Amino acid sequence: MDEVLIGSVLASTLRVTTPLLFAALAGLLSERSGVVDIGLEGKMLSAAFAAAAVASVSHSTTLGLLAAIGVAIAMSMVHGFATVTHRGDQVVSGVALNMVAAGLTVVLGIAWFAQGGQTPPIAAEQRITGLLPQWAEPTPGSWAASVIGHGLLSHNALVYLAFALVVVVWFFLERTRPGLRLRAVGENPAMVDAAGVSVPRLRYTALALNGILCGLGGAYLTLAQNASFSPNMTAGRGFIALAAMIFGKWKPVPTLCACLLFGFLDAVAIRLQGVSLPGIGEVPVQLIQALPYLLTVVLLAGFIGQAIAPKALSKPYVKER
Repeated sequence: MDEVLIGSVLASTLRVTTPLLFAALAGLLSERSGVVDIGLEGKMLSAAFAAAAVASVSHSTTLGLLAAIGVAIAMSMVHGFATVTHRGDQVVSGVALNMVAAGLTVVLGIAWFAQGGQTPPIAAEQRITGLLPQWAEPTPGSWAASVIGHGLLSHNALVYLAFALVVVVWFFLERTRPGLRLRAVGENPAMVDAAGVSVPRLRYTALALNGILCGLGGAYLTLAQNASFSPNMTAGRGFIALAAMIFGKWKPVPTLCACLLFGFLDAVAIRLQGVSLPGIGEVPVQLIQALPYLLTVVLLAGFIGQAIAPKALSKPYVKER
């Protein structure tokens, strides 16, 4: 049974970590370019709705994915138009995106599907399922089947893509010229401008990449993790991803570790529901459900002052004449 428990917790950890990792990497790219992105939550929520709505109507997983990415990119461009082009307050713009997404997804859901803001269930054919379904069930006494098969190899392509993107983002930022320029524009945009590189273009590029990743994270929630969209189904994941990115000091690998910590805590919390602990008794469900959010507050309170943000973060660039 130990192998079964380990495999189940490991599988749950990776599943829960995936949307956090997509959003955290999206925020990392945006903020390394100097643009604060509080709107991760709203982008993921809108992308989740778009993926579920389009996939359920068109019966196409591909169209659902494309719709999610397109909506998230569009929201990133709106954020860029407000903050990069017109130098508006980046935090206010991000909060506005979250508010619009929370309200608009419910209104459109009611208007289009008349199911209280939900979308119709997505058919099994349109869902993104595991690559190795024969490993899906853990086997008592079998380490390979329970831990390796169920824990590591039973997931869908988006899970593995999220973890692979950690390496891709690291390589992009550390080993490529566009990535080094993106990092530079978040530290000293005047120097980048003096070198003849467009600061707005780099920041819009970062926001476009941000939109792609948010779209994948939102699509994962409805096409892989759940069977339909429900109002506010992101449940603060965008803010948890933001905390993980700050805890990871705006670096891909430490950000991955922070996301895994949140995912593991959430997976353990699920297993603790209804369990009676010695000397404590049954742990209240409300406390268990609040653990990831309590950790978010603790991490932000304890590490936000220690983490060194990009020097030009949240500062609109005004070109000198």
